[in-house]
Amino acid sequence: APITRQSGNWQGKSFIRGGRAFLRQALYMPALVAVRHNPDLMATYKRLIENGKPFKVAIVAVMRKLIITANALLRDDRKWQDNRA
Repeated sequence: APITRQSGNWQGKSFIRGGRAFLRQALYMPALVAVRHNPDLMATYKRLIENGKPFKVAIVAVMRKLIITANALLRDDRKWQDNRA
């Protein structure tokens, strides 16, 4: 998640460093592939970029969607079903 450095009126630059580093590393490349090949995640990514979000913020949002989907599939003991016809 983005972390903002600020103190009083001074505002530093936000950076993405929070959370588990190994999980971020494991999800980065799958998120890049998903943005190119999954229409739902591509739409999410494009919407964020069009709204002025930086590349890393948009990719982290896609990574989060991937992990939420994976957790839901494991929780419900289901397999991935591609909705494209």
